[in-house]
Amino acid sequence: QVQLVESGGGVVQAGGSLRLSCAASGGRALSRYNVGWFRQAPGKEREFVAAISWSGMTTDYADSVKGRFTISRDNALNMVFLQMNSLKPQDTAIYSCGADPDPDAMGSSPQFFDYWGQGTQVTVSS
Repeated sequence: QVQLVESGGGVVQAGGSLRLSCAASGGRALSRYNVGWFRQAPGKEREFVAAISWSGMTTDYADSVKGRFTISRDNALNMVFLQMNSLKPQDTAIYSCGADPDPDAMGSSPQFFDYWGQGTQVTVSS
């Protein structure tokens, strides 16, 4: 089991940048998990944003954020990051990180992620 806490959200103008952090505490080290970022806008379903394997060797992105967002991790710090550049108003949502304990496959569906943080709000103004 692992507890996750997101931070780094805020209000930014279109074209701006934010860096989200996902910190782990308690139980197993975050290095034992694949980690994904998901977002949920009001009235919409949770959607996949990006994921990174436990080793950091494999990453995956939603088409809507490719070339703008970068996921990375520092296992020594027990943290995963999401660098978001060229933000658009449609990126506005609550962003959450999830931990997937299966080391052999990295999924992009929320069902694969057993542990979640409480989320951090990102608001992009036009």
